[in-house]
Order: sequence, then C-alpha cells, then structure tokens
Amino acid sequence: MKKILLAIIMAGASLQGFAQEELNKYNPIESKNPENKEVLPPKETPPNTPPVKEPTVLKINPDELFNNSNLYKKEANVEGIFYRRNEYLGGFVTRSTISKVRYRDAAFVDGDKIRVYLNDKVIEPEVSLVGDFKGFKITLVKGINKIDFEALNEGSASPNTAEFQIFDDEGKVIENSQWNVGKGYKATIILYKEE
Repeated sequence: MKKILLAIIMAGASLQGFAQEELNKYNPIESKNPENKEVLPPKETPPNTPPVKEPTVLKINPDELFNNSNLYKKEANVEGIFYRRNEYLGGFVTRSTISKVRYRDAAFVDGDKIRVYLNDKVIEPEVSLVGDFKGFKITLVKGINKIDFEALNEGSASPNTAEFQIFDDEGKVIENSQWNVGKGYKATIILYKEE
C-alpha cells in the first residue's frame, strides 16, 4: 500500500514539473492589424445640475473696520499668542429680511461666554457657549447689518472659541465658520441687505 501511495506522489510531482515548463513556452498571438490603437474610456458628462450660488462677498478692509478704539480693543498679540486681536469673519450680500444666527463652543465646552451686538447695540448681554447650537433671529435693515461677538472670557482653555452659522430666510447657509479671540476682543460679520 505504501509503495502505491509513493508511486502516485512521485508521478504527481513529475507531472507538475512538466506543466510549469509549458507555461514558460508561452508565445503571444500576433494581431492581424499591426497598428496599436489605445482604447480610451468614454468621457463622463457631468449631470445637469445648476451651479451652487455662492454668496456675494463684500470687500471690506478689517483694519478700517476695527480702527474705532471706542468699539474695538486694540491688538495685543505677543510672540506665540495670536488670538489677542479682533477677527473679521467676512461680509456678505443678501436679499433676506430675516437672518438666523446660531453658535456653540467649537472645541470642548470650557465655560466660554460672549456678548452679541447688532449694529453696535447689545442684543444678547451674556451667552454661555455650550455643545449644542443656540441662537436668535434678527430682522435685517436695508444696508449694513454688523454683528459682533465679544469674548467675555476665555473659559478654562484659551482662546474663546466658537463655531457659528448664519442662515437666510429660506434656510440656506450664508456663512459657517469659527472664531478664536481673546477676552475683550470681537469677532465681526457683516450682512449687507439689498432691496
């Protein structure tokens, strides 16, 4: 029995060696058309979707905006600390009559507090930033609507950080960003209401 099993294993091993030799003797079949034509995949056509309309941005110089020392604290950055300054979040043109403003702590909740101004008048005297979005609606006046977020503190981890969202009256996002400012400094966004 052992001799038969040994003979089968030997025969199988020798046949496997012949099979591998045949693979090395591969000869490709030559093409009837000697020209090599590269086949390109069909071009993809983009779907027929209307382009997303970006909000119109106002050209405002932040240095001129923050020049009024009665409204804005002067920059006091030192080497390695870059948040002791006011931060311009942008200016946008809208036709909305109402805008919704939402904000929350951008990092971990560490006790950040803010004061909110609309056209230099306090509309939210003290807001504690938490992990969930809080906010308010404002009625926009024709022309400039300036919203300032003043850092009342820096929480347990500097600086005062927040994520904010601003929506138009149709629920479309006008701006979604973050601020990082020191105590007493403001993050400012401007909405310009067209007719």
